[in-house]
Amino acid sequence: MSFRITPGRTTLRRTAAAATAAGLALALAACGSEDSSSSGGGDEGLGELDLQLSWIKNAEFAGEYMADSSGYFTDAGFSGVNLVAGPSTGVAELVQGSAKVALSDAVSIGTAVANEDAPVKIIGTTYQKNPFTVLSLADGGNIATPQDMIGKKIGVQDSNTSLFKALLAANDIDEGELTIVPVQYDPSVLVNGEVDGFVSYLTNESITVQAQGKAVTNLPFADNGLPFVAETFVATDQTIAEDRDLLKAFLVAEIKGWTDVIEDPAAAVDVCLADYGADLGLVRDNEVKSAQIANDELITSADTEENGLFTISEELQGETLESLAGAGIDVTAEDLFDLSLLDEVYEENPDLVDYAG
Repeated sequence: MSFRITPGRTTLRRTAAAATAAGLALALAACGSEDSSSSGGGDEGLGELDLQLSWIKNAEFAGEYMADSSGYFTDAGFSGVNLVAGPSTGVAELVQGSAKVALSDAVSIGTAVANEDAPVKIIGTTYQKNPFTVLSLADGGNIATPQDMIGKKIGVQDSNTSLFKALLAANDIDEGELTIVPVQYDPSVLVNGEVDGFVSYLTNESITVQAQGKAVTNLPFADNGLPFVAETFVATDQTIAEDRDLLKAFLVAEIKGWTDVIEDPAAAVDVCLADYGADLGLVRDNEVKSAQIANDELITSADTEENGLFTISEELQGETLESLAGAGIDVTAEDLFDLSLLDEVYEENPDLVDYAG
């Protein structure tokens, strides 16, 4: 059968990641020789903030759309927030100064810190769980447990090979017990039966394959020995040191925006389709399902219920570091995280903790 799909987010994001890695050394050099101007505007407020998104303007950034369209950014003191579409890991933009905050993930940020000594840190996270999964067809590979991968053909993209091998290691599975098939990012190889499993995203390819009338089974990395945070808020060390009030105001607006999404994801998707992602040809049903999955499985948890959105518990920090180590990324919690801003936000705004009302 023929199978048509819009480009998966990982396709372009990993291309962007390669470009970022190629140019990051130059960006770091430029950072060391240029002064960074503050976005703080004194009596004029916080000015305009550039926020680098990790992907195209689909429902993945519904909280940003709600913070913008509902006026939470302006209430916080910004004259405006420029949502810059990806794909991008955000590192180069942060270091070069073209973005004040970026949405990224622990793998990209950890790699930049470990390999390039990038002066950036995660200050919070939208996703408590990463969205990586081994996708399979229910009437095909039906991979529901790590052991189900044994003897199967698993489609793995080059950029995800180290992570997939870390998943195997976390579950005591030898590479020789299955076949790793190099693939691109189009899951048609799964639908056509060329592979039994396919590394993908819970909020993207999994939904798209189901929309083609296929029942699927997911093996989420986060639930099977490889948890790490994703859609992380990232800023440079200099911004954290010099523009704390700006970052805290940003986080307050973001918490309010994502609270609205959790309350009514369909309404947030409609805002996305009417404005921010209006020209992308997005399918409403798919976007609503993506938002609902993100809310229920990725964004909220027992930790967020107790401590508020975007928090990263010490346990989750440890799990993230262990996952990165399994992928060959050697960083410490102090290298990767600075959650002091978020702690201050909730100390000063305790009402924001109860996002569920």
